Amino acid sequence: MSARLLFPDPQAAADLLTFAARTIRLGDGTVRLRAEGGVLVATAAPLAPRGLLDATPTVLGLRVSAIDPELECDLVVEASALLPAPDDATAVVLPETATSPAWAGISPPRGGWEQTDAIDSAVLASRAQYGVAAVADALPADAGEDVVRLVRAQVWGQPDEALSGLPLGTAFAAFALGFIAGSEQAPVRRSGAWTRVSLARGHVVVRGPVRSGLTAVRATGS
Repeated sequence: MSARLLFPDPQAAADLLTFAARTIRLGDGTVRLRAEGGVLVATAAPLAPRGLLDATPTVLGLRVSAIDPELECDLVVEASALLPAPDDATAVVLPETATSPAWAGISPPRGGWEQTDAIDSAVLASRAQYGVAAVADALPADAGEDVVRLVRAQVWGQPDEALSGLPLGTAFAAFALGFIAGSEQAPVRRSGAWTRVSLARGHVVVRGPVRSGLTAVRATGS
């Protein structure tokens, strides 16, 4: 029998499958599953750089749920390969193979988060819609993959004043992953190079965009 994730109730299992379904059309369509101490953290990367010269910021979407406390795992799978168990509504069947995208090699810190601001969910929704329109307007007809990635990086990577200076892609991730539902204030917390925007349905964690090019020459020795 294939390996399974066991949840405390059918709703928790269904929530993971819904999250996975939304990630299929975003980024590379993979989900990282980390389980420890009865907690499952499911992570997707709607936006992530590919290569050193890619200015796309790293924007991750996270959902946290309770899971079988005996389960421990850390793997990345194709979101489309996560399936409901036919004989158990509280279980999700894992695929037989995993993958290893570059974005999964970096992890946000687990501690040290300090709240610095808050963003209204209506602002996140509005800025996401603006960004979607901006990408559509900037894309030429029959644009190739490289052009699409360049335009997306330029639009979603721009710092946005309405988002406390975070990349516009922060709003895109919250909207596309279904984290925005109703009116709420989303706390903004920072830890080192990372920023986290927390909503009732999930978290958006941002790092970048990564600066490229040579650093300034520093003197060494005496």
